[in-house]
Amino acid sequence: MSESIHPLRGIPESRAAARTVHEESPVTYVGIRQHGTPVVVREQEETRLTPDRSLEVVNHSPTGFEWGYAGSGPAQLALALLLDYYDDEATARRYYMQFKAEVVSTLGCDGADGRWELTGETIENAITEIQEEYHDG
Repeated sequence: MSESIHPLRGIPESRAAARTVHEESPVTYVGIRQHGTPVVVREQEETRLTPDRSLEVVNHSPTGFEWGYAGSGPAQLALALLLDYYDDEATARRYYMQFKAEVVSTLGCDGADGRWELTGETIENAITEIQEEYHDG
């Protein structure tokens, strides 16, 4: 029996239900540079996001993440963020390249903090826009 698809998010219902948990406890990813190396942390749990899981799906950048341009490091980060946030490989595969182009390529560690923040709400809004743009929702 096939799982039903959430009508607004275009992802399996069980994954959409998982997002409800995030609505109660919002997710924020933070990117910084430590000694020049890109580091991404899921702020609530203070856990470091690694490329390991995303490299098993698609190997764009075995050297790790990057952001702020449209290359292989940002593609790896986009895939890793969507895998972590949605915990669904099909959703991550489907949208990560557009997500890279529209979100990850624009991230920068500018300002006094020297960091960027990406909320779950921003991720969901970007995916919704991508779905609408490509009539995929």
